[in-house]
Amino acid sequence: LFCNTFYRSWLICNFFFKGIFKRNNSRLMDEILKQQQELLGLDCSKYSVEFANHDKTGQVLNCQSTLKVLSPEDGKADIVKAAQNFCQLVAQQQRTHSDLDVNMLDNLLSSTHGFPDPDLVLKFGPVDSTLGFLPWHIRLTEIISLPSHLNISYEEFFSALHHYAACEQRWGK
Repeated sequence: LFCNTFYRSWLICNFFFKGIFKRNNSRLMDEILKQQQELLGLDCSKYSVEFANHDKTGQVLNCQSTLKVLSPEDGKADIVKAAQNFCQLVAQQQRTHSDLDVNMLDNLLSSTHGFPDPDLVLKFGPVDSTLGFLPWHIRLTEIISLPSHLNISYEEFFSALHHYAACEQRWGK
């Protein structure tokens, strides 16, 4: 929700390992809308939220911001679908098995999941990991660590965005 106060159109990808957000998506949407009203007051009508899920129960409200709720299971289905698509291309003789490389797999995965690789990941807690993202999806991602997701303040969030804005990508230089 803090993102709505900075930019009109952000893709917010929320990955929670145990799938708690995913199982409680209607409660999450209610809380987002409640917090949006409390924090933004009359300005809340300027910002709408799209809550997008891979299942059919996702709620959609005017798509200016998107919250993707992901869990480890989501990536597995995308990899299977990408493999099936590649096998179909080989069967139709449009590709050969030797064409499969990281770029090809990335293109196939991009066509199945429909949202871009993250530019910024806010990681909460002391454990360092890739958070379930495939290495080539986060090769250009800035990962900023915060101590906890509990009671994160506006100032902490703003500080993380400020840190991200100051980053300089050198593209291998």
